[in-house]
Amino acid sequence: MTSYLYELPTTGAISFADVCIDATATYIADVSDTTESRANLRAALKESKRTDRGEKDDLKLVKVLDEYVPKLYGLLSCIDSAEIALKAEPIFSWRTTLSSTLFNNSPRISLPTFSTEVIFSLLTYAFSISNLARAVVHSLGQYETERAISDTERKAKDERLAFAVNLLCKAAGIYEFIGKVCLAEWDKDRERVLSLGLSCPRPPDLSREVVIGLSKMALADAQNLAIRKLLSKAAFESTLTPGPPLPKSHPSPALVAKLHLECASLYSTARSLVKTPGASKASSKSKLKLPLNKEKNTGEREETGEEVTAELRRYLADEAALHGALARKWLGVDAGEHGGTSKGGVAVGFLAWAKKDLEELKHGHASGGIIGGEREKEMRERRKARVQAELESTSTFLVGYKKMNDSISFQSVPPQSDLQAMIPAGLLATVVKPYNKPVPAFGPGSIEYTRRQTEELELLSAEAEGAASPQGASPEAASAKSYAGAAAYY
Repeated sequence: MTSYLYELPTTGAISFADVCIDATATYIADVSDTTESRANLRAALKESKRTDRGEKDDLKLVKVLDEYVPKLYGLLSCIDSAEIALKAEPIFSWRTTLSSTLFNNSPRISLPTFSTEVIFSLLTYAFSISNLARAVVHSLGQYETERAISDTERKAKDERLAFAVNLLCKAAGIYEFIGKVCLAEWDKDRERVLSLGLSCPRPPDLSREVVIGLSKMALADAQNLAIRKLLSKAAFESTLTPGPPLPKSHPSPALVAKLHLECASLYSTARSLVKTPGASKASSKSKLKLPLNKEKNTGEREETGEEVTAELRRYLADEAALHGALARKWLGVDAGEHGGTSKGGVAVGFLAWAKKDLEELKHGHASGGIIGGEREKEMRERRKARVQAELESTSTFLVGYKKMNDSISFQSVPPQSDLQAMIPAGLLATVVKPYNKPVPAFGPGSIEYTRRQTEELELLSAEAEGAASPQGASPEAASAKSYAGAAAYY
């Protein structure tokens, strides 16, 4: 039970001093500091690329981005307020890790405007936070099924699991911020640079549908972990006595089913959203029909023609199928536990349906396709282990409730169409943690800039009060004239 493992991008070097003009020399040190922070980000990403998965330091990347993003916004606030000017339109080079290519490698793309840098930096931030959450979960192991674990140890690991849930909700908020705020700004900048004749293609990473899809996926991953935390105590007791009846500590199976249904819905919606840019492939093919002696328009408006990587689409398809099957499993258990003898056939029907779906998932029938690389292989191996465990659990419940139905209830098993009509709506237990634009590290809007402005206003106010009083009137003179008849000479 884990979340999606992102491939982190890498980026080319850039010196902000080469593209910025600070006429007043106020921000020379700040511009240099921002360049240094970006160089640290570039180095950390390159190091992560060369490091094996088990040795990657996701927390370090999160901290590097925590330092760089406010400085980037500081630079932008100075440019927007004309305190810093641009020598030329900056060009930023990033690898688009969400793009699908023929050789499964991440293409490098160069794009203009600072809004491009903001989006790729925030995407990398959300990727790193998601990978950190995954590393936290991986470090816990299957603790809820360990028979020797104490109640105190289990609760401590539950808290770590809750921390991972919080991280994924934060990542969902960052994706939502990019999709609703940053991409609107990027679209405006794109129109501006296109009018200047600059090329500015849109890879899938800069698609609003894709980014909102990632937000849905992060929220689904968070809910997936929240379900695990909800079931941790009952899972420990069920390890000792698997199958029906459920232990007293077990949450309502109907509630668990609704939580899984919402997970399935979120993954399915995310998959539909990330598949949207695939239609742009037609536009890329049409480019090949251009005569060889005709150059492309320098103001490139078309999409890149790339789809979102198949690895991500397969992950979403598999997770949607898995949670749909688990929802049917728990609807069957709920009918068996709380439906009485009249629901015996319903319990068997739902559990048999869930078992069939899980068997298909076990053999890779949900999404199909060839495994793309080591990351996907690792994710599929973990899912396969989980599917196997869930299949065994479902089979145990099915045998138990079928035996009860065949010997006590004698209820017929409804057809799948009737069972489908009994499925309730899902229930969301996790919420997106809204991401707010950070306070700029320097320039307009920063704490230091606001403090300086306040001090200048106080100084101007004091000078204005001094100018309003009689000139040359000192405190001593004022006190000397304070007695009755002062300055009255006869």
